Amino acid sequence: MNGLISRAALNFYVTLRALSSPVAFGVSALAFDRDGRVLLVRHSYQPGWMLPGGGVGRAERPADAIKRELFEEVGLMRSGTPEFIALYTRNAGWVTNHVALYRLVDVEIDFKPNLEIRAVTFADPRNLPSGTTPPVARRIQELDAALPRTGYW
Repeated sequence: MNGLISRAALNFYVTLRALSSPVAFGVSALAFDRDGRVLLVRHSYQPGWMLPGGGVGRAERPADAIKRELFEEVGLMRSGTPEFIALYTRNAGWVTNHVALYRLVDVEIDFKPNLEIRAVTFADPRNLPSGTTPPVARRIQELDAALPRTGYW
């Protein structure tokens, strides 16, 4: 009986902790085609050009999650092995997001607009299109060592 009470108290504490400071884990990709251009996406629910990515499922490896997200969002057909770049933190409302950033090369996609992603482009990393969000431009500059990594998205 004492074990049941301890387990119930622990479950209550964990639930209370999750509600008071929720954390979401996601992945984003710096995905480059054979010509060295970076893949950017335009969401249906947010303005600007962004990096593709999404949430990591329960018990899913982040490297698997980024390939799954690219397949679901932009029709990933081929890529090199995801290379972990850095872990970032950002606030999203009352939730804290941790985002694992991966680099993928030799990316080939078969994109069809869908409910989440309306458009894609492969852009020159040194000449990003108008409307590229500041965090995305910063991640690209960090990768190129033009700026130091901040740890914050």
